[in-house]
Amino acid sequence: MKRYLLDSGIASDFVNARGPVRSHVMEAARAGNRIGIATPVLAELVGGVMASHDPPKHLQRLRQEIAGLRLWTFDAKAAYEYGRLYAELRSIGRLMQVPDIQVAAIALALSNAVVVTKDSDLRAVPGLDVEDWSV
Repeated sequence: MKRYLLDSGIASDFVNARGPVRSHVMEAARAGNRIGIATPVLAELVGGVMASHDPPKHLQRLRQEIAGLRLWTFDAKAAYEYGRLYAELRSIGRLMQVPDIQVAAIALALSNAVVVTKDSDLRAVPGLDVEDWSV
C-alpha cells in the first residue's frame, strides 16, 4: 500500500475534473492505496477559492470533492523533515517555495508516500518519490 499525496496543481485538476487525474485516483484507490492532500495544499486550494468570483459556491464544491481524500497534517515529524530539507536544499543552492518544502516534508514523514505533481521543483528533493498524473 502506498500513500499518494496530491500537490496543489494536481489536486486542483482533481477538484475541477481536468485531465486524467480522476482516473489515476480511482485506479490507485482500487489497488488499495491511500490518496490525500496535505494541509498546505488545502490552504492553497482554499486561497484560490476565496479569490474566485463565487467563493461560497466554489468552497462548497471543494469540500464535496475532497471529502473522500485523506488530509495529512504538517505535524512535528514533518516540521523536523522540513528543517532538514530546508538546510539541505539551501546548501546546494536550491531555493523552493515554503509550501513545496512542507508538502515534501509531509510526504517524507509519512514514509512510503508519493507526491503527485506537475511541479518540477519537487523532483529536486532528495529521496522524494514523485509522479505526474496530469498526463
